[in-house]
Amino acid sequence: MEDPKLIKEACRNFSESIIVSIDAREGYVAIRGWHQDTELKAVEFAKSMVQLGIKRFIYTDINRDGTLTEPNFAAIFELVNTIRIPIIAAGGISSLTHLKMLKQLGVEGAIIGKALYTGDINLKQALAAVS
Repeated sequence: MEDPKLIKEACRNFSESIIVSIDAREGYVAIRGWHQDTELKAVEFAKSMVQLGIKRFIYTDINRDGTLTEPNFAAIFELVNTIRIPIIAAGGISSLTHLKMLKQLGVEGAIIGKALYTGDINLKQALAAVS
């Protein structure tokens, strides 16, 4: 976010290998390890990154990360439908139902952290459920 020239150069040199992570709180990008909020909407930031050549994102709703509540389906849906490139979702995923819903929204992948440690999601079952 702080150096668009670097992103453009990285995309030119490494194309598909570059993934930008969008950490969002209440729909707005947070930076510097989630400590600094910005006034830039996550969707607008994603659009600007696509213009620089980004072809894939990781989207984390930081209010839900590690909470085992549920993903921010509305924000993820908006992002998927606005930019129409692959999204890997993170934050709040705690059930096979969540994974299935994310797949239905068009999400390419999901990052599951705490739910694996707590046993809320079994990795083998999760892979079977979405394949």
